[in-house]
Amino acid sequence: MTQRIQPSPPPVVAETLAEIRASIVDSRKVGKSIGFVPTMGALHAGHVSLIERARSECDTVVVSIFVNPTQFGPNEDFQRYPRPRELDLKICGDAGADIVFYPSVDVMYPVGYRTFVEVQGLSDILEGAIRPGHFRGVATVVTKLFMIVLADRAYFGQKDYQQQLLIRTMTTELNIPTAVVTCPTLRDPDGMAMSSRNAYLSPEERQRGLCLSKALNLVANQVEAGERDILKLQRQLCEQMAATTGISVDYGVIVDARTLSELTEAVPEMVALVAARVGTTRLIDNRVLRLA
Repeated sequence: MTQRIQPSPPPVVAETLAEIRASIVDSRKVGKSIGFVPTMGALHAGHVSLIERARSECDTVVVSIFVNPTQFGPNEDFQRYPRPRELDLKICGDAGADIVFYPSVDVMYPVGYRTFVEVQGLSDILEGAIRPGHFRGVATVVTKLFMIVLADRAYFGQKDYQQQLLIRTMTTELNIPTAVVTCPTLRDPDGMAMSSRNAYLSPEERQRGLCLSKALNLVANQVEAGERDILKLQRQLCEQMAATTGISVDYGVIVDARTLSELTEAVPEMVALVAARVGTTRLIDNRVLRLA
């Protein structure tokens, strides 16, 4: 007789601080471990992999869905950022989430809110230099979410490399008792790193956007073959992207993987970081480079 697989129960949806705290109190009382996946919604397979990782390692899985206004600049896409609530909730349930925290802006930033968190030295370089105030918004909202959920582990993707490093640093220095787990970047079959913003790309723009992952692959192959000239490798990163019509390169750099410090010579663990605009859409990607 064929065994019928029971569908996963829908997650509990909490929209207020009182509701999220009530939803996780039972887990805490009996000593269950809590895994947390903070997101801005518009979930894709990359997010699903984070939820499934949390499910495999923790007793209770909490996902937050909050499009955080403080990390968007005045000319960025806050208003048009996709918010498919019902689809996101279904994806959370199917991936094994127990609780979804879905707060409004008023819940996270009440009238008169004036407290912010900033990680000096990491907030104002690379992405931070191009998007002033972005990482202050990220650090603030993640700190607030960490203090609300008080999870044992929180899961982030490597695609946003600078973000996960900033959050690791912030969590350590503020003595927040949540372990930050960085999970590998998921890619579509064509090599493009998964991102909610990929939905903005036309088919032609998507083809152009593949130059980011191709540039990273080129440099990774050069390092594997023994190339150690950092300036040459950075030049190849930028030239590979700039050779594609319709691409505006923001940066292509190779930096220390632990600090994002500029390098003059190769070190055992580096990271290649790239950012470019394809039409009106901004894409980022990275590749960790380790010397043999």
